[in-house]
Amino acid sequence: MSINTLLAGPVLRRMQSERITLWLATSQPVQWRLALFPDKHDSQVHEIRGHCRELKVAEHYYIHLIDLPLNMPLPADTWVGYELSYKHGADGEWINLTQEAPHLLYPGRSTLGFVIHSQVRSVLHGSCRKPHYARKEGSSAGDGLVRADQHLLELVTTPTEWPALLMMGGDQIYTDDVAGPMLVAIHRLLDELNSPAEPLPGTQLHSSHTLHRDQPHYYTRDQLLPKTRANKDIRTVLFTGVKKPVFTTDSARNHLISLSEVMAMYLLVWSPIPWRYTDMTIPPEVPTEFAERYEAQLEAMEEFVAELDCVHRLMAHIPVAMMFDDHDITDDWNLSAEWEETAYGEPFSRRIIGNALVAYLVCQAWGNAPENFSDDMMKRCDEALQLPGEEAHEDLISELIAFRGWQYKWDTKPALMVIDTRTNRWRSEFNPAHPSGLMDWESLSELQQRLLGHDAVLLVSPAPIFGVKLIETIQKVFTWFGKPLMVDAENWMAHRGAANTLLNLFRHGKTPQNFVILSGDVHYSFAYEVELRSKKNSPNIWQITSSGFRNEFPRKLLDVLDRMNRWLYAPWSPLNWFTKRRKMRIVPRKPDHGSRGERLVNGSGVGLLTLDATGAPLKITQLLADGDTIEFRKRMEDEAH
Repeated sequence: MSINTLLAGPVLRRMQSERITLWLATSQPVQWRLALFPDKHDSQVHEIRGHCRELKVAEHYYIHLIDLPLNMPLPADTWVGYELSYKHGADGEWINLTQEAPHLLYPGRSTLGFVIHSQVRSVLHGSCRKPHYARKEGSSAGDGLVRADQHLLELVTTPTEWPALLMMGGDQIYTDDVAGPMLVAIHRLLDELNSPAEPLPGTQLHSSHTLHRDQPHYYTRDQLLPKTRANKDIRTVLFTGVKKPVFTTDSARNHLISLSEVMAMYLLVWSPIPWRYTDMTIPPEVPTEFAERYEAQLEAMEEFVAELDCVHRLMAHIPVAMMFDDHDITDDWNLSAEWEETAYGEPFSRRIIGNALVAYLVCQAWGNAPENFSDDMMKRCDEALQLPGEEAHEDLISELIAFRGWQYKWDTKPALMVIDTRTNRWRSEFNPAHPSGLMDWESLSELQQRLLGHDAVLLVSPAPIFGVKLIETIQKVFTWFGKPLMVDAENWMAHRGAANTLLNLFRHGKTPQNFVILSGDVHYSFAYEVELRSKKNSPNIWQITSSGFRNEFPRKLLDVLDRMNRWLYAPWSPLNWFTKRRKMRIVPRKPDHGSRGERLVNGSGVGLLTLDATGAPLKITQLLADGDTIEFRKRMEDEAH
């Protein structure tokens, strides 16, 4: 079967007047040409030679990052049409991408396009996009990225009113929670792409080809580990999929393992094109006891795939910023020092985590800030992709596990600062099983230096800095009993050192006056206003959480937790008086559709934040996947806790 040249992209990444960055995937090596058509300005044509890095993933799978400096800066606040064309070899003909993928164009537009905003007036944001998340009764499940595309479509005649960027704040893919039909589709696609074989240490498999074809271990991947005492903890860390009181990973036994599997999943969650070369028909290798689960997941997956045209179009028209959270790598990633010792101390689990990190680098981190990744690192990455399992691959994994450069800043106005809360953790000095602080002292000090001199900032923390007190209390109790894994016990207040250092950062005399914190992770949405009690001129702090794109909290459980939180920690409650965050005042905003006592929104969708000229929120809304729109109304003075 002949494979389409374009597999995925273009995905707009960091876009500036003087430099633009785009990510693409193709089935063969190509040369690129970019034509830019700013409204009422001279057009520009660039044959991109020295400004595109190409990585070979498989015989029919290449990643391209175009990072192009512009001699003629692009105008701000103007529609810039663009045509991206490719050719094969020096004598080939130029082919416009939209000829192969006409669904990329918005109605009435003859080219792709974008707007570079001089001032961030609105932002789309969210996290947690689980492909096989299924609709439940009373659910608004769907795809928040599809709703984001509809928002752009509604403004297609006035694109200067589009949001300045889309912030994807974690769990863009779920390497650890994969539906059977998705894993089958990955394996069939890998055969078409002709992926290289990867030796798998610590297993009885000959190579990844055995895993992809003969022994895929659908729903039973925990059985790949030998039945030894030493490997029991690895099963607990990576494959148990236990039902948790708060969150759940119910398909952990389909954890992605090989580098090729993770790289293929990125294609399948961002583009409809690779689905032409695979399918999800149930194979005989699926154990009969999982057939019913497979069919249920298949229905959800078919709905997901049917809407990918919209996702593909969205990401070709709006700058997309990204940051990992745990499911991009594995559930509860780096939760505690004990977790790290267990996971990195065994070759098989280390390889699984390392493969997800390599794929994150290539598909997400690279486009956030290309200068953070040296030419030597990307050369080693190219070698690892082509020869997985060899020395270069192992060396790259070691380098990425120790890497401290995942955080980044975009020079928007206000500045976008995205912090890494996963790899620079403040480990417990008293008990290695206790949750680590989300950032260590050194990382928080570096963040404070980056904040100096800014009047306003959009700070992206994948996990909310100020969360729901009752849920944080539940996590604290489970941690006290030695079961932090049972409740994903990761929040900023779980580690006293990290929490106090963070609060001191807000108290610094030169901290930004307007502090907007964007978060996800928790599978529900809310908005808080925060004041520091001990500071005469407290900065204006907003905690705005949107989650998930395609995921939800257990509905009945969240209703109970939401109302209990309101009752137990109301201003008049003795429990609130004894547990009040005495150094701060937190006031929730009420969702306009919410009933009395309801403060949390549970529904797949995407957050839409509108800002004024000073970087303060004008309007905080949640665009639900079912078409509904919920606004978090102005603060309610009687609810501080």
